[in-house]
Amino acid sequence: MGNLPRQDDGLLPSSEGSDPNFRSQQVSSHSTASESIKAVAVYEVVKGVGALLGAAALWSWHTDLEHWLRTATISWQQSFGQLLAPQVDSAVQIAQQASKNWPLFLLLIVAYASLRFLEAYGLWQDKTWAYWFGVLGYGIFIPIELYYLIVSPFDWFKLAILVLNILIVIVVYRNMKRKGLL
Repeated sequence: MGNLPRQDDGLLPSSEGSDPNFRSQQVSSHSTASESIKAVAVYEVVKGVGALLGAAALWSWHTDLEHWLRTATISWQQSFGQLLAPQVDSAVQIAQQASKNWPLFLLLIVAYASLRFLEAYGLWQDKTWAYWFGVLGYGIFIPIELYYLIVSPFDWFKLAILVLNILIVIVVYRNMKRKGLL
């Protein structure tokens, strides 16, 4: 058996005696993630990195977080005025809660980042489970975001997040249909 040739999954079979475009046709038929799915994967990586940066900030400043939050809020208001004021206030409230029980929040942030990286890997590698994870993970928040957009004062940031999540669900759903998963 030592003399038998091995077939490498990465190599394509010989195309002798066939169409000269056979090799390119075979390469293009190989299942790969589309550019739009790769863009969603990159977005997931960005969210994961952002979460890890938040975790690092919590780890570094958890003992003096109140002072840091006050300083950061004043600096933000001096630089940007009331731009994104509701989001800044919400982030401050969450950070204040995080400083009281920072090990739990640190664990939750790292778990969230891990899920973002896992989904990004799955989408980039064109895995079926990642498509389902993405469409359900984003789709479940759309009614909640819509509700808060309606019941609370109008906020461009909330609208942008809602639109972005709807676009991601559409992109992933269309790719699922293309792949025959639906």
